[in-house]
Amino acid sequence: MNIVAATDFSTRSNRALRKAGLSARSLDAKLHLVHVVDDDQPKELVRIEEREAQRVLVEQIVSMPELQNVQCYPTVVKGHPFDGILRAAAAADADLVVMGAHRKQFLRDIFTGTTIERVIRGGRYPVLMVNNEAQRRYERALVPVDMSDTSADAIRVGLSTGLLAEGTILHAFSPMAKTRLLSSGASGAVISGYVDSERQKAMEELTKFLVTNKLGTQRWFLQVAEGGPMQVITRAVSERRPDMLVMGTHGRSGMLRALIGSVTEEVLRSLNVDVLVVPPGGSERTIANSPIAPAPKA
Repeated sequence: MNIVAATDFSTRSNRALRKAGLSARSLDAKLHLVHVVDDDQPKELVRIEEREAQRVLVEQIVSMPELQNVQCYPTVVKGHPFDGILRAAAAADADLVVMGAHRKQFLRDIFTGTTIERVIRGGRYPVLMVNNEAQRRYERALVPVDMSDTSADAIRVGLSTGLLAEGTILHAFSPMAKTRLLSSGASGAVISGYVDSERQKAMEELTKFLVTNKLGTQRWFLQVAEGGPMQVITRAVSERRPDMLVMGTHGRSGMLRALIGSVTEEVLRSLNVDVLVVPPGGSERTIANSPIAPAPKA
């Protein structure tokens, strides 16, 4: 198994390196430490930065306790950050990319997206964004699902990488007729009974989703909550204080994405929690190469 950890030598990147080291050790995986040097500057300056980056990477491998007894490969590439990371991931045949939380640069992010978002959009690699201090094991995982194949693949990747062992499976539901009942003057008891019946249907569908995808043998806590996806996720994060979210992301792109946005991207930008994001097609190789891979899809 191959893990790529991208670093710009910042504090947030160091947290990502430590988490990547702990994960690589537990999976007996190879860890590729990657730094990208901006090549849009004088060539001599690029060469100096390359040499210095290589030196710092080697120094971190030697000095960072979480990287001890791990097969580490320091790599320096040239280019734009997101493109360099993707090229390094392709060269390493990565099963997982680990990155620190991005800097908040509001106006630029609106038009181009953050580096981590562009890595997710441009590649087919599961990406773990590390916001908090590294820990050996995530103990309070929250897994928002829309009961799609993408959600099922995200859970499989979480299990196969060892990042997810158990946790809360969360699904948001919207009782479609509630507004009509309210406008028609229905009693509170009628509305409450209707919402409860829709909640029960959503719970049954969630259970069926897990069983159908052979994910029902884990120790999950199941939760269905009324509201829009981001509203429900934000509320659950506030109440449950998870140490990691596991999410799939759908393959929308271009103007459609710009107009309607993405729940996963909103989570990446606004919630202070580690997030494992699995893009479409980002599961097959990771699961196949994992020493703890769950049963494949039927």
